[in-house]
Amino acid sequence: MFVNAIENVAGYTRAFHIIRRRYGDNAVFPDCGTLFFVNDHGYALTAKHIAAAIPAADQMEKKYKAFCEERRLLKRDASFRFEEKLLEKKHGYTKDAICQLRNTFVDCVEGGNGFTCTFHPKYDLALIRFNEISAIRYHGHAVFAKDAPKQGQMLCRLGFPFPEYNNFRYNEQLDSIEFYKGGVPVSPRFPMEGMVTRFLRDEERFFGIELSTPGLPGQSGGPLFDQNGLIYGLQFSTKIIHMGGDIVDKEILIGNSQQKVSDYGFIRLGQCIHVDVIRDFLRTNGVEFFEDSAQCTI
Repeated sequence: MFVNAIENVAGYTRAFHIIRRRYGDNAVFPDCGTLFFVNDHGYALTAKHIAAAIPAADQMEKKYKAFCEERRLLKRDASFRFEEKLLEKKHGYTKDAICQLRNTFVDCVEGGNGFTCTFHPKYDLALIRFNEISAIRYHGHAVFAKDAPKQGQMLCRLGFPFPEYNNFRYNEQLDSIEFYKGGVPVSPRFPMEGMVTRFLRDEERFFGIELSTPGLPGQSGGPLFDQNGLIYGLQFSTKIIHMGGDIVDKEILIGNSQQKVSDYGFIRLGQCIHVDVIRDFLRTNGVEFFEDSAQCTI
């Protein structure tokens, strides 16, 4: 049903790789987000909570450098560990705290002069502009549906929920984490279909689309589309609803022994930013986009 649409949408849907370093044991943890491009000029959309990793990385780096500088000035005597503990407490560095964050966009553009992030003032939506690029590495761009989806319609999401890349490491000499040329630099794309169940509304408007299946971590920021590849929304969260009817400490026969089991009823529903919100956001920021084969500009 979605075979051709996935091939089309995959051309302009890309991964956002994030690595985190834990204080103390220097363990590095990989994570993923998703973004997709809306035109041929380096403009992409993602979820706000994914794009927030960009400024967070800079802030975390400044904080860690300040900590390291203060620690460097401590006297290396019998009181060093005591003073270091006070410094760790001051900066909030417990054993499992994250002290460094790095991220990279995968196969998006060539050249360029950084990027600019614009966050939606209310919803989980962000615009990323790659500045002064020399070439694009994606193919095609989003074409948005003119009309909202209907209840019962089947749609699909695409993203990168499994961070299988491993081209990162802790550099002991620099006391820093980094991406490097080597290892596995990519993660597999992963589609997830679902039926439109309800629409999300606040005091202002319909802002979201609910699906019968959950969005997976790593698919956040990815496109929601139909079998023709038309974009209806952007994945941003999964809602867990308690269904009641719990089974608690019920005795059943497992093998040859009686054992107590508990089963709690939950349903997980995917949530996507509505296409109407996306179009309004792009228009507000003067971004060229395409709608059912029509070009839309400000």
